[in-house]
Amino acid sequence: MSGRLSKKVSQRASLVDDSQGLKQSLHVGDLVALSVSSVGPLFSIAATGGVMAANAGLWTLPAIGLIAIPFIIGAFVFRLLNRHFPHAGASYHWSARILGGNASRFQAWVMILAYFTSIPPIIIPASTYSLNLLFPGYKASVLAELGMSLFWSLFALVPLLRGARPTAKLTQVFLAVELISVVAIVAIAILRWHAISVPVHFGKPPIGGMIVTAVVAATILDGWEIDSYASEEAHRPKSDPGIGGIIGAFMALGFYALIYPLMFAETPLHLLAGSINPMAVWGSRLVPGAPWLILIPVLASTAGGLWLTSFILIRAFYAMGREGLVPASFAKTNKRSSPSVATLVTVGAAFTVTMLQTLFSSLNSFFGVILSAAGFFLVLEFFLDSVTATVFLRRFHKADSDSGPFPHHHRLLTWLSGLASVMFFAFMLGFVFYGPKAIGSQIDYVIAIAIVLGVVFVRATANRNHIYYFHGSDVEECEQADPSSSPEGGELVADGLTSSESVLGPQ
Repeated sequence: MSGRLSKKVSQRASLVDDSQGLKQSLHVGDLVALSVSSVGPLFSIAATGGVMAANAGLWTLPAIGLIAIPFIIGAFVFRLLNRHFPHAGASYHWSARILGGNASRFQAWVMILAYFTSIPPIIIPASTYSLNLLFPGYKASVLAELGMSLFWSLFALVPLLRGARPTAKLTQVFLAVELISVVAIVAIAILRWHAISVPVHFGKPPIGGMIVTAVVAATILDGWEIDSYASEEAHRPKSDPGIGGIIGAFMALGFYALIYPLMFAETPLHLLAGSINPMAVWGSRLVPGAPWLILIPVLASTAGGLWLTSFILIRAFYAMGREGLVPASFAKTNKRSSPSVATLVTVGAAFTVTMLQTLFSSLNSFFGVILSAAGFFLVLEFFLDSVTATVFLRRFHKADSDSGPFPHHHRLLTWLSGLASVMFFAFMLGFVFYGPKAIGSQIDYVIAIAIVLGVVFVRATANRNHIYYFHGSDVEECEQADPSSSPEGGELVADGLTSSESVLGPQ
């Protein structure tokens, strides 16, 4: 058995070697831009603000604050794990190194669900906002919406297929538009306060609605973790990844702390609740007759979120392709060091779902329920990350660190990661209980089926226990050691190691 496994590892290693591999081209500034823009604060408010307002009313911001606690902790957890295990697969790779193969493969499945179900809900608004911007007052036909969805899907392929650095550079342009717009919107809102402010009455907190809102808010507080999945493309893979995530997490919370109070205090709640774009509703009060002032920054935020959410899943698919969890072709890269097959499959599949939703009204509600579970899968993903970090800090990190010249234990982070695990788990349970009342009775069936399919995925890939150990070397170190050398590459080994060996890596 061990001989057959070794042979399979050798065969897959040759497939990895045939690939161009990822290029270490991202500086810390690029990673920060990716992390901040991937959150897409203006798009997030436009896409989910109406749903959250309908469920929690003015208690939306406290609900976001509650779910933000474990997410902020998660940013520091990701930073720690990146310093030890930089890898394009990030979450599921950390799980493989610390919890073992079964947990890792289940987490790989959860990652696929979490990020794929987040992409179609970005394509559809991008199409709608574009048509509203170009043709104000025009009631778009199905073909017009489908055509614009195709445009944005193809547009997203341009930076993604050109590689990580071009993606980061284009993202910086769209991020600049969004940041300037946020400053302008806040300034206008403050100046218009006395003219358009409305009475605010919180009333009794709707516990069930707040829990559902908190889980939905997971989709607006994630994205900053993109620099973890870009760690193999960082100039300093053990130093830089994680920094952008921390900055992105705090900036996201800062955006919402600024915008949500102003929006709720200047717009009647009944206009926001259930609105498909509450930013536009608020914008029509801020600057009457000039909807483009809101649509342009929201569209810039939406576009960046589209290719950056795809970027995370593409890098995860790339890593899974190297290790045999998905077809090996997903690990192939083009001459620009972009995982071309993974990119085309990810964006193509997302557009296919969008097309089916647009063309067939009977499928719209079906996919709508599935895609509404994105928040739950994201919370589950971060729950598993927090558990991984807690186990690492309590069982492995202490012993490993004590043997070094600078003993350290991260006691505070150990307790915080445990707290985050408990909070994420509580939100998941609350969503399972209250979700059917807010979203529909089918949501629990969707979650149950997804988990069962995850178990099937774990069993189906049980004989593919390969771990790819990325070298984690800085570009500068390799160039100093040998100017002609390249830091690309790593080592693919069978996952037949003990727990401690998996954490430490092959010697």
